[in-house]
Amino acid sequence: MNIAAMNNVVYGYDGVPVIHNVSLRIESGEFIAVSGPNGAAKSTLLKLLLGLVKPWSGEVTYAPDFNRKAIGYLPQQAASFNSGFPSKVIELVRSGCYPKLGLFRRFGAEQHALVEWSLRRAGMWEYRSRKIGGLSGGQKQKACIARVMAQQPELVVLDEPVTGMDASSRMQFYQWMRDYVTADARRTVLMVTHGLDEARPYLDRVIRLEGKEGDCQCFTSNSCSAPFGQEVLLH
Repeated sequence: MNIAAMNNVVYGYDGVPVIHNVSLRIESGEFIAVSGPNGAAKSTLLKLLLGLVKPWSGEVTYAPDFNRKAIGYLPQQAASFNSGFPSKVIELVRSGCYPKLGLFRRFGAEQHALVEWSLRRAGMWEYRSRKIGGLSGGQKQKACIARVMAQQPELVVLDEPVTGMDASSRMQFYQWMRDYVTADARRTVLMVTHGLDEARPYLDRVIRLEGKEGDCQCFTSNSCSAPFGQEVLLH
């Protein structure tokens, strides 16, 4: 099922387009990677899909029955907490559940179970009582991912989520996202990554952005075993 689409989207900075006539679809039940060189507007693509910036022209649309509140987003450098950050890991992850609870619902057994599940899958359960500021960069990143996943979002949007992680932690993360999508066909994970080669076995599809003379070309393959360019959408 189609969740979201970009149709002939143009966007840029200081009058210079970096996304030029890009069209693509985001389907449910997929683990999708966005790849490309530095400066290829990968983070900008995510912000356009999320509505954090508005296209100069073209449109970004969501399926009428898709709940925009069911999106979990991890921006780039989300884990840049300083050493004095006072909250504990478990407090940070619990905060991911609050938007769904609203003002008058108590944090119940379901939410506690989701927090524990998320921390265990992130490999952070044993660090749950540690202060965020005292963690390594990779541990902070995993705690932030656990916070997003505790929300049980239908669309998970992650901007370079494995920054600071060692190889073992990265593989565990990719498997977690693969399992998450496989468990429920309504779920989709969309992530920006520079580690396409190691992530490829876990993915359903890749969107590749190539910067060229200030513009962006978008190439998408239907599966990771297929060559790029089966469907080509460009300026």
